[in-house]
Amino acid sequence: MSDATPDLAILYEHPQWFEPLFAALDRRGVAYVKSSFAGHHFDPQGSPPPAPVVFSRLAMSSFLREAEHPIFYARSLYAHWAARGARVLNAEALDVDASKARQLSVISALGLLTPETRVVHRRQDLIAAAAGLRFPVLVKADIGGSGAGIVRYDSAEELAVAAAAGETPVGVNGVALLQEYSPRRDGRVYRVETLNGRFLYAMEVESPGETFDLCPADACLVRPGAAALTMTRFEPPAEIVAAAEAIAQAAQLDIGSVEYLIDDRDGSTRFYDINALSNFVAKPLEVLGFDPHEDLVDWLVAVIAEQKAHAS
Repeated sequence: MSDATPDLAILYEHPQWFEPLFAALDRRGVAYVKSSFAGHHFDPQGSPPPAPVVFSRLAMSSFLREAEHPIFYARSLYAHWAARGARVLNAEALDVDASKARQLSVISALGLLTPETRVVHRRQDLIAAAAGLRFPVLVKADIGGSGAGIVRYDSAEELAVAAAAGETPVGVNGVALLQEYSPRRDGRVYRVETLNGRFLYAMEVESPGETFDLCPADACLVRPGAAALTMTRFEPPAEIVAAAEAIAQAAQLDIGSVEYLIDDRDGSTRFYDINALSNFVAKPLEVLGFDPHEDLVDWLVAVIAEQKAHAS
């Protein structure tokens, strides 16, 4: 990392996920500073941005690692820095990233299919909301990550018992989704990575059983109990690329992924997740044939130059 005045600040929560990004920045000689959410504070009457460009690497799964997570703190912090002239990458996507309900609204507004879903803010409303849905169903926390906060219920009776006992998942924001379980064809889901609203690459991710934790990055795969995933580079049809780019642009993702599956019941394509935190795939040269961190750094360098030109 350069000792010069930084052009870029990387604000992150997870201590290991971004080592490949830091290494790529070091190779290119980018003047950047690392900044952890842990111990972070700011003065609303002061606290200038740490750099002209700030790259948000906030994980929605942060609430799993720290009860006092930074998800809501980041909203105020990014607005503060943006008002003082910084370009905060992925700040505009935060509200969508932090709500599975909003993600599905963004997707469906584009005329694309999602799993059939109802959104509630009280467990007691789950039973009424289930009317018209086919079982099995999933109850999902509105803010999730790494497959957390997802439970399958095979019947209305099972759902009612769990809801009455206060055992159904609910997000840290008090919101839950009730969703038809869409069996993924051949046990596969598809993850389309985008950069600056454009297609970067896609992967086919296959897992044994019905795990919902499908994070493909290095630090995810080494966790105790993590699913054994098979990841293969995949060239999606043109209509899927166009749909993923439309979703990324509507969600105001500077960088992030869109996930979809093929519903084995009817062969329909259903988009179900927008993720503003892309760690990229483990062993990218083996899986993809190239390192997407190089593309990311190319873009970051261009954004820094654009921000400097704007400020001059």
